[in-house]
Amino acid sequence: MMTVRQIISRQSFTAMARSTVAALVAGAVSLVQTGIAAAQSNLPIVRDAEIEALVTDYATPIINTAGLGKHAIRIVLVNNSSFNAFVDGRRIFINTGALLQAETPNEIIGVLAHETGHLAGGHQFQLREQMSRAKTMAVVAGLLGLGAAVAGAATKQSGVAQAGTGVAMGGTEIAMRSLLSYQRTEEMAADRSAITYLANTGQSAKGMLTTFERFSNALSLSGTRTDPYRISHPMPRERIANLETLARASPYFDKADSPALQQRHDLMRGKIAAYTGGGASVLQNFRKDPNNIGARYGSAIATYLNGSSQEALGKIDALIREQPKNPYFQEMRGEILLKQNKVMEAAAAYKKAGTLDPRKSSLIRMAYGRALMLSGTPANLKASIKEIQAGIDRDREFPDGYGYLAQAYGQLGDGPRSDLAAAEEKYYSGKIQDAQIFAIRAQRALAKGSPDWVRAQDIINSKRN
Repeated sequence: MMTVRQIISRQSFTAMARSTVAALVAGAVSLVQTGIAAAQSNLPIVRDAEIEALVTDYATPIINTAGLGKHAIRIVLVNNSSFNAFVDGRRIFINTGALLQAETPNEIIGVLAHETGHLAGGHQFQLREQMSRAKTMAVVAGLLGLGAAVAGAATKQSGVAQAGTGVAMGGTEIAMRSLLSYQRTEEMAADRSAITYLANTGQSAKGMLTTFERFSNALSLSGTRTDPYRISHPMPRERIANLETLARASPYFDKADSPALQQRHDLMRGKIAAYTGGGASVLQNFRKDPNNIGARYGSAIATYLNGSSQEALGKIDALIREQPKNPYFQEMRGEILLKQNKVMEAAAAYKKAGTLDPRKSSLIRMAYGRALMLSGTPANLKASIKEIQAGIDRDREFPDGYGYLAQAYGQLGDGPRSDLAAAEEKYYSGKIQDAQIFAIRAQRALAKGSPDWVRAQDIINSKRN
């Protein structure tokens, strides 16, 4: 203790106390930062025109009835197998695991309604304020406790020193429980808001109860004993008890999803199962209905991913005969044909997908441009640049699009614009140093002051996040 007392100078006392408290409350703070921190880190983001369109259709009525329709709320797909969703800024993040495990659209719509409740209630901003208050409480307790510990050590009174440690730990526990209690209150508020949004849009809240039942069963199977005061969400059984009466009071409680919407949901699940777990996952998720169109779609994709492109083409063509106006079957056909190096046939499939797609997805348009680019002819290269650039104009943060553009300009012999597109691809991939190298190289050959030169300068001046 003598050594510690000698190290603590008057100037460093407060700093050391704060660092000590920071270490003590790290566990508590991490519980409430999960969504915020994850959104700011390198999440494995999934981009897919079909899935994005479906989830946006699920969310749009909810977002509008919550009064957020003018706020450009974006749905972001995260490649994670757990059943989870969270919000950050104006974005709702939802895991592919949630989309795969939910057997009905209503379950996912309930999740999106809950997350919209957080956005409409401003919970993420209020939570940051509560975190700041909790840290302040913990710091004060830490200062008092550390001061008592130092005083006890200085006077050789071990009881006082131990009491000081107890004050610090007790203050931290109070701060943590206060913060978690506040977050549980927010969760219940978001649940109630979700019930209102679902009723206002003529939808059932049964899916929310199904989700909480899933959580409750998982908790029971794990055999884990949980302290309800040390978690950030109410216990599943508590949530069901609080919401079931409200949910059942809605005239829409027994309203089922439309067959068309359920079919789109099944197709999405088949696609996710194939891409994340292959054919075995498709069979597992559709074991109750192996002839479901989602199962057959997943089988076609899994076959393609497994390298049997000709067999996959036969399967996707069968689905196209069944649904000739489905743009995503045509998009998948383009992918399979590219694997067979049938570039112009692939381009035709992508073009047809774009024509059929009511949303005019930027991803499909860029895929069409990429297929044209791979043909290598001068006329197709110019057309590919036009298509890829049009897609980028609607989706400026998609790195792959810039990669396609860099290849197209490179094949045309336009080195500066190829380098600038490569810089953009690196920039939006988070590789700032590599982006700056390409931007410097591009800028040397670009007209000073031109829009391309200015953009290169912006990348050169950017800083790592």
